[in-house]
Amino acid sequence: MTNSQEREIPTVAPSSAPALRLQSVSRRFGGIEAVSDVTLDIAYGERCVVLGPNGAGKTTLFNLIAGEIRPTRGKIVLFDKDVTSLSPQYRARHGLTRTFQTTHLFGGLTTLDNLFLAVRGIAPWRMSMHRPGPKSEQLAKARQLATQVGLEAILGRKVNTLSHGEQRQLELGMALAGFPRMMILDEPAAGLSQSERIRLTGLILGLDPAITVLLIEHDMDVALQIAQFVTVMHNGRIIANGTPEEIRTNPVVYALYLGDHHAKQST
Repeated sequence: MTNSQEREIPTVAPSSAPALRLQSVSRRFGGIEAVSDVTLDIAYGERCVVLGPNGAGKTTLFNLIAGEIRPTRGKIVLFDKDVTSLSPQYRARHGLTRTFQTTHLFGGLTTLDNLFLAVRGIAPWRMSMHRPGPKSEQLAKARQLATQVGLEAILGRKVNTLSHGEQRQLELGMALAGFPRMMILDEPAAGLSQSERIRLTGLILGLDPAITVLLIEHDMDVALQIAQFVTVMHNGRIIANGTPEEIRTNPVVYALYLGDHHAKQST
């Protein structure tokens, strides 16, 4: 792939086309089809949640969208651009940022250091070894991000001393450093306490409404608070789409989460 194929393109205003379009996307690993014939449109600014039990294919689908792996077949269109064969770096420059199921942070550095590196990582001079001065715009941006995600009081704390919830907040702040047009969040509430889940849910709900958000979540209570549109996966396939209320009352989804016995008892 040549550099000219991956050059950054100008930001465009929302169009009638979706922010993200998946067309019959599948991914096979040997004899196992982890994602099978997934077709999905996500509108500009929409909050979409992908639900499903462990092994449903959710993380594989996210890795396909992010460009970490390529589909066996199908097409991925991001902001009107076919990115099916393009790299994660191109997609990031095109406005896509993500978080991971397992946090990817620098544990030996402070909260502020991590945010500064995230801000600096998108700058043309990011490989420079110069230390930031007290009036550094990038340092000011890092402080602003800390405030945005509720971490302004712990800027000097080493990340490996933060709680799991604080680390999730930090990861969200670092994802915001790239001025994203779309964020994909991989189970951000996993392992959090009830109070931490409430705090993180509030931060996600408070994101700029212009940012399109795609969220994988195993916790249905968290997911349905955030979602405007819900997709449910099982065994690599989409089994249901709808609003949170439609998903709550869907008998197929109910059976998937609670078992056929409970589903029959409730009817």
